[in-house]
Amino acid sequence: MRKIVIALSVLMALTSCVSKKQYAALEAKNKETQDLLNSCTVKLNSCLEEKAGLAATVEGLKSHNQDLINSSKDLTVLTTKGAENLEKSLESLKEKDLKISRLQDALTKKDSVTLALVTSLKGAVGINDPDIEINVEKGVVFISIADKLLFKSGSYDVSDKAKSVLAKVAKVVNDKPDFECMVEGHTDDVPYKSNGVLLDNWDLSVKRSTSIVRVLTNDLNVNPARLIAAGRSSYVPLVANDSPENKARNRRTRIVVMPKIDQFYDMIEKEMKKQAK
Repeated sequence: MRKIVIALSVLMALTSCVSKKQYAALEAKNKETQDLLNSCTVKLNSCLEEKAGLAATVEGLKSHNQDLINSSKDLTVLTTKGAENLEKSLESLKEKDLKISRLQDALTKKDSVTLALVTSLKGAVGINDPDIEINVEKGVVFISIADKLLFKSGSYDVSDKAKSVLAKVAKVVNDKPDFECMVEGHTDDVPYKSNGVLLDNWDLSVKRSTSIVRVLTNDLNVNPARLIAAGRSSYVPLVANDSPENKARNRRTRIVVMPKIDQFYDMIEKEMKKQAK
């Protein structure tokens, strides 16, 4: 730039003393120099603008890079927390699966043990009769006997045939001297015609229960302190009283053998050992 100014000054000083030809040459050279200067100025301004743009881009990239770094840190924290939560959820799920598995095993074992116990009791009673049902529910043994095996219709006198059945029941009861037994009488819903002694089905169900208790104690040597006599009338039917067959099912005597929990499981354990042999 400085050189160009000096050249212009020299040119002006010499104008008066140079020829027209020389002046024209110097003027052309000056124009060429001026064009070059203008071109360089344009390029310089363009470079400055480009530099400013690049600087802004660099700042933007720095800012974006910092945002990425911050996001990466947040993502790392979230990933860590997510992994921890996932691990806890998996542990909780495993614990639930284990509990479900244990419950299923317990239910399976309970079902098999109950079946074994019922089979053992049926074997002890020695009767395979559809009118005699033996079940185990919640640690309680139920022996249900249809009334047609025990009494005549409307009567509470125990038949001779019934005594042979009750003798086998008494054997089961006497084999468990620490168990209590409740004898429940059940009727159908046909109203009982009072005979002056019994007024209704309540009286009939209780009287049938006490009749069974007397046979068990007087004839079959069951300790009376272990027995409970109860009547349920027609209010706990097995099925609806809508047919002669269903009424016959509801007329029954149920002997409930009630062991203590530890005695019940002792009975189960003995039965399982027997099954294993």
